[in-house]
Amino acid sequence: MKEQPEGALPKGISKPAQRALASVGVSRLDQVTRFTEAQLMALHGMGPKAFGIIKAALEAEGKSLSKGE
Repeated sequence: MKEQPEGALPKGISKPAQRALASVGVSRLDQVTRFTEAQLMALHGMGPKAFGIIKAALEAEGKSLSKGE
């Protein structure tokens, strides 16, 4: 079993959600922090399951999404 590269997007995110993130230049977990929940959920292909996985992974690293201020 191969290890996830440091900072990579977490496992379990669907291909459509991965493409949605790639369309806004996100290929690593830490890059997600510049977006708000509303911005991520507005991406075509991003669903509640993928969002939950991302949010949990961010919280595990002590990070969070942008508040949009």
